[in-house]
Amino acid sequence: MIPWSRPAGDTAPLEPTSRRGPGRRPRRRRIPLWVKGGAAVVLAGLIFRRAIASAVLVALSATLHFLGFNVHLPGIKFGWPWQAIAGTTTNTDVGPWVLQKIEGISKPALGQANFNFLFTHKVSKAMGPLPCWYAGTFHAVGHASAAVDLNPGSAWWKPASKHYQLQVLSRPRSGSPGRVAVTMVLPPPQLPQSAHDVIIDDIPSSPVATQHSWTYPGLGCGVLLRPQFPDSVLYAQAQQIAFYRSRHDPQITQPLIRTAESQAARTIRDNFIQPTVNAFGYRLDRLTLRWSATR
Repeated sequence: MIPWSRPAGDTAPLEPTSRRGPGRRPRRRRIPLWVKGGAAVVLAGLIFRRAIASAVLVALSATLHFLGFNVHLPGIKFGWPWQAIAGTTTNTDVGPWVLQKIEGISKPALGQANFNFLFTHKVSKAMGPLPCWYAGTFHAVGHASAAVDLNPGSAWWKPASKHYQLQVLSRPRSGSPGRVAVTMVLPPPQLPQSAHDVIIDDIPSSPVATQHSWTYPGLGCGVLLRPQFPDSVLYAQAQQIAFYRSRHDPQITQPLIRTAESQAARTIRDNFIQPTVNAFGYRLDRLTLRWSATR
């Protein structure tokens, strides 16, 4: 038998020999992994959309509060897909979740009080047996603040201290939210600690009256005194008086403490506890704030 040989002058390329046996179909192309992964992510997002939306809203609310924005976001109750099917809700212990949000507070609650007062600045010089003095009475407007530390630290919230308790009054069921009651103990409001914590409003503050000895503005007395009261001197004296009154005058300290306590309760309830329990299908039935005798 003569072996096959390529005819002379034939330059056409040889066709590759097919490896497929007779009757086999062409192999189908595989689906790329990124397509499968994307489809799995989309499917998981559709299934767990309620849980994801609730977690995103809680995180967004905490971020906006940290940046100083007081924005009320829509509430979406936390829930797993099988809860909607079975008609039941989660029994997750919400206490640690609420405490975790409270431990993330970084700003104190401030209570403010505005008050007016009069004070007299007087200068005098010895001029032999003759009296030599000059005084000016001024009207000052002061602003003071009391602060409440909403997060005194991790040691403050240890279970043994009993500074935080969350009681579940009822569990969510059949589309109705559950109810919780929270009791907290916070350090007492802190009054201004230095004169720099008190502000004197120099726009409405002004002199009211002047008094002087009968020898002023005589030549000798006027030359000795030169009663020019710089703003810095009057401001410093007014600030010291306002600082003392903001710590010892009940007409100022009591409003300071009341407003600070009210601001603390509103901040804790509206920005931290209420949104967190709502995300888990609960409603805040009662918040009780108590104040420790010491820090």
